[in-house]
Amino acid sequence: MTTLKVPDMTCGHCKAAVENAIHGLDAAAAVAVDLATHTVRIETAKVPTAAILAALDEAGYPATQG
Repeated sequence: MTTLKVPDMTCGHCKAAVENAIHGLDAAAAVAVDLATHTVRIETAKVPTAAILAALDEAGYPATQG
């Protein structure tokens, strides 16, 4: 399980964009977005965290671990 902080994520559109960026790397990944705490929990064994961070940054949602 990976937990990321995504401070720029504030609405339903943001949630969908973050989910789509992650699912673009691993369609089967379990993604739980919490807009209130600006966190994303991801369960995938296939994708390194660095790749997820890069995909989110490319989508316009820079993230950090934690």
